[in-house]
Amino acid sequence: MQKLVIVTGAAQGIGRGLVRHFLGAGWRVAALDLDTEALADLAAQHPGAPLLGLQTDVGDEAQVAAAFATLADWQRGAAQPAGADLLVNNAGIADPHSGPIEALSLAGWRRWQDSHLTGAFLCTRAAVPGLRERGGAIVNIASTRALQSEPDCEAYAAAKGGLLSFTHALAISLGPAIRVNAICPGWIETGAEQKPARRRAVAQRDVDRAQHPVGRVGTVDDIAQAVAFLASPQAGFVTGQSLVVDGGMTRKMIYAE
Repeated sequence: MQKLVIVTGAAQGIGRGLVRHFLGAGWRVAALDLDTEALADLAAQHPGAPLLGLQTDVGDEAQVAAAFATLADWQRGAAQPAGADLLVNNAGIADPHSGPIEALSLAGWRRWQDSHLTGAFLCTRAAVPGLRERGGAIVNIASTRALQSEPDCEAYAAAKGGLLSFTHALAISLGPAIRVNAICPGWIETGAEQKPARRRAVAQRDVDRAQHPVGRVGTVDDIAQAVAFLASPQAGFVTGQSLVVDGGMTRKMIYAE
């Protein structure tokens, strides 16, 4: 039996790196994403791989149900048992800047919450029976912006903060069968992990690297390695936790000159 991971927001950015990592480790991968163009490019990057692309708005209850039904059919067609070993709730609007709070519409606020938090709820609810069957794990991709902020990011920060609370609540409710943890990425370079129309060369300055005690900006592989650890038996005593993966950036004290 091949292990199966479900990754949301899988076609670009951190999600694309997660897909690449787990396919390379021999897993089957179900990739949920709203962007059909990006999903097609992802599939082209992995010809012949055990990869199922599912065009899905994770904030839409009916679309999530349809995606999980298709996933179950795909597993049966490959003579694989039902269920998954890992769910990574990674989907969400990537731009953290929602603008001044007095100009933020209710519809705009809900777009951020639905894409990050409601999507995580709907996908978790759908995945839990199969995860429980296999003794699987859940990793929620939050952000260091759940812990600190810059101006005009209230909707994003609230959604990511909600994911942290969602994580420890799930860990209590679903344990011991399912472990649930979160990762808070810091500055992760994703320019090369986009569909062709959005792909861009990495252009980092010395000052960008110097902000990080490790001396560099993060990569999608840094997050993939952290997810893989949290999903592994080596993390069998870890649940309900939020792991900050930011090169130490949020620990660096800064004084204005």
